[in-house]
Amino acid sequence: MDPLKQKFFEKSSKLKAEVKSLLKEKGNTKVDEVTLKQVFGGMRGVKSMIWETSQLDPINGIRFRGKSIPELRELLPRVPGGKEPLPEGLFWLMLTGDVPTEEEVKWVSSQWMARATVPQHTFDVLDSLPVDAHPMSQFSIAIVSMQTESVFAKRYSEGMSKLDHWDATYEDTMNLIAKLPRVAAYIYRRSYHNGDHIAPDTTLDWGANFAHMLGIKDADFTSFMRLYLTIHSDHEGGNASAHTTHLVGSTLSDSYMSLAGGMNSLAGPLHGLANQEVIKWIFEMLEKLGTKTPSKDQIRQYVKDTLAARKVIPGYGHAVLREPDPRFVEQKRFAKDNISGSDVIDVVWKCFDVVPEELIALGKVKNPWPNVDAHSGAILVHYGMTEYSFYTVLFGVSRAMGVLAALCWSRALGFPLERPKSVTTKWVNEFLEKQKAEATS
Repeated sequence: MDPLKQKFFEKSSKLKAEVKSLLKEKGNTKVDEVTLKQVFGGMRGVKSMIWETSQLDPINGIRFRGKSIPELRELLPRVPGGKEPLPEGLFWLMLTGDVPTEEEVKWVSSQWMARATVPQHTFDVLDSLPVDAHPMSQFSIAIVSMQTESVFAKRYSEGMSKLDHWDATYEDTMNLIAKLPRVAAYIYRRSYHNGDHIAPDTTLDWGANFAHMLGIKDADFTSFMRLYLTIHSDHEGGNASAHTTHLVGSTLSDSYMSLAGGMNSLAGPLHGLANQEVIKWIFEMLEKLGTKTPSKDQIRQYVKDTLAARKVIPGYGHAVLREPDPRFVEQKRFAKDNISGSDVIDVVWKCFDVVPEELIALGKVKNPWPNVDAHSGAILVHYGMTEYSFYTVLFGVSRAMGVLAALCWSRALGFPLERPKSVTTKWVNEFLEKQKAEATS
């Protein structure tokens, strides 16, 4: 058994026993109450999942195994002379709860490189699609096409024991994460660079090899890719892509089918596609204003006009956060440290000074602060990746680490099929009438 699998088995076996004891003693303890606003409003905030890999606080933001993003930058291993953490280290942390050593991170890098071969039929499937098919459609289709490689599906058909579900899921997870950068880069090069593909470099780490295959030859872009893939990887279990992956996985669909479901959720404009919408909105604003260097007053008026037209300002607001997204703050820190003289990044920073004030003035917005999507596109544009319809694929490559690590935990802990109870509006009205009658009797 490999060292990461062994450590995961030991940790998950211990927690499984603790959970079993906990449920036996305290299983009927109430932890939440549901309001009709939550029933009708997308189950917002209802505590009904276990997600071991990360937790989101409305004020302090995301913590991976209890550690903030600035803490991860200090604790996780980097390449020699590197400034940003290696995403391989975060994957180890999410799967085990332990900060890995440099040797353990090197082992993950070597494993992912060894497992990175994409089946030829996946490239054939992609090449059969229209070149202008949306990159997220291509990405989802590619993931499903690789399901022929699923260890879980094969072993399940052979009569695998429930006790081994986690093991096969771990193998699928390692294999799938390893392949995603090659698939994503292939989509990028076929869609925007006339199919001029770049072969992998087996000497590089996961993030650096991805940057290499994308074809953007800039050391700072490689550094940004490592940071990007780290901070986008997980955002607790309630977000749409995480919850969808969990839901599909609860049916015992394998990692490929589960992740494809999650990526289809990520592709929605209320979720991961927002990073595409943000930079598109900025480009449209600059075109409308006729300048690449608008003043704050010009931006303010454009924001006012956008809101008056009953349109949203993409990149601002979040379902949970009530402060600026730490992932936005971290990308702003990266830009300050590594980039100067970028008009589009300057616009993002001016928006940060203007947009929250305008949203607060509406008196209806719970969170007027920027989220992760408000900044990433501007940095990508600076490094030459102007094809914003591809941005959500980058998000998807990163998010796979968190949702698949969590899927391993779901299988190790033996979580059941997810099956919430739904009701009709007629049931709700009858329920309220019954409550009213009981209150007056």
